[in-house]
Amino acid sequence: MSRFAQQAMNILDAAESAGSCSHTTILIGQDGHIKMFADSDWPLDSLTLHHGAKTAYRVSEQSGSVRVEGREGLRTCVLESAKPMQIARFLLG
Repeated sequence: MSRFAQQAMNILDAAESAGSCSHTTILIGQDGHIKMFADSDWPLDSLTLHHGAKTAYRVSEQSGSVRVEGREGLRTCVLESAKPMQIARFLLG
């Protein structure tokens, strides 16, 4: 698994563990420095370009489901946790 995808999974795990998360954007620069922004309404690719970031992740939460959108160059990924009701339906059959 690529470092890009692994970081996205780690961010999803951390956001789920937090219990409640705000909409957060995480930018990782060419030098490895990390910048975080709360509630940014800029498109992820525009924010990445504006700050000269190498990698960007946006974390959001809706109805108990956590979503991580990632961008690194031409690569993108979206990871989303299952909503609690979906998990209950799955477990109960």
